[in-house]
Amino acid sequence: MRRMSALSTISETLVLESAALRSPWAMARRRFRRNIFAVAGMVVLALVLGACFSSLPWTLNNYNDQHDLLHVFEEPSWQFVFGTDSLSRDILTRFLLGGTISLAIGLAAALISVVIGTSVGLLSGYVGGRVDAFLMRLVDILYGLPYILLVILMRVVLVPIFTKFLQQLTNNPESSAVAAWANILVLLVGIASVSWLTMARVVRGQVLSLREQPFIEACRALGYTNPRILLQHILPNLVGPILVYATLTVPQAILSESFLSFLGLGIQAPLPSWGNMASEGIDALNPVQVRWWLILWPCLGLSVTLLCLNFVGDGLRDALDPKSSR
Repeated sequence: MRRMSALSTISETLVLESAALRSPWAMARRRFRRNIFAVAGMVVLALVLGACFSSLPWTLNNYNDQHDLLHVFEEPSWQFVFGTDSLSRDILTRFLLGGTISLAIGLAAALISVVIGTSVGLLSGYVGGRVDAFLMRLVDILYGLPYILLVILMRVVLVPIFTKFLQQLTNNPESSAVAAWANILVLLVGIASVSWLTMARVVRGQVLSLREQPFIEACRALGYTNPRILLQHILPNLVGPILVYATLTVPQAILSESFLSFLGLGIQAPLPSWGNMASEGIDALNPVQVRWWLILWPCLGLSVTLLCLNFVGDGLRDALDPKSSR
């Protein structure tokens, strides 16, 4: 009897372990780990994030320090690993802080995109009717607005408001850093204001498909309220697509910030970002002396980060695809 009981316990344990291994999330993790490029991209991305954010206390205090004139436009050396710029500032320090600002804007924009896009998509797809028509027309209007013009208008209108608010909050009305951080907030609002549009459409399409499924009809028959159906039964089935598109939104937001900073509409000096560092590097290039290090490092940081984010996004998309056979 004891032997039969032990065998029964072992068989139950094996069944439970087999069921756990066959669960959707366990299978997704296994598929993701098999994707060499996705795993490598996540490792490199973790290293970049760790280097930028862990050095923030040091870079914030030293990013604008100027050395003597002998170190102007100095090539990479043991003293200055990434070289110096036209004001004899250490490019490594500015590179790390610029990466922190660019990545922070990308991550924050992705978070806002997930919150707004998911909320609008859930409401539009589940309620339907006039609500759906109104929200989708709003999305169409925002899609049709010129992106750069929208950012310029926001800078004109919101920068003075945010500056005054931050000055009152910090009790420091004459600080130039307050205006710089207000500009960052406005830039974040400008990028986030259009980043959620694709997310809303994707979520809406998924909700339109899910709301006709038998398990949703069963929830309605049981008398569940609409908020409970949305939060407990529809939203959990959208985690995969939301996670994938959020991962792909981060490089889009980083690229938008870099493009706007390159045009002079983004992060303003003396605060660095990879975009305005690349712009300064191009301005310093000339046929007489090619100062390659000024443009190499910000462009390399952007390229590696965007490539890793795309690898991770593609890996998550393949891993979370329910139609994947492996």
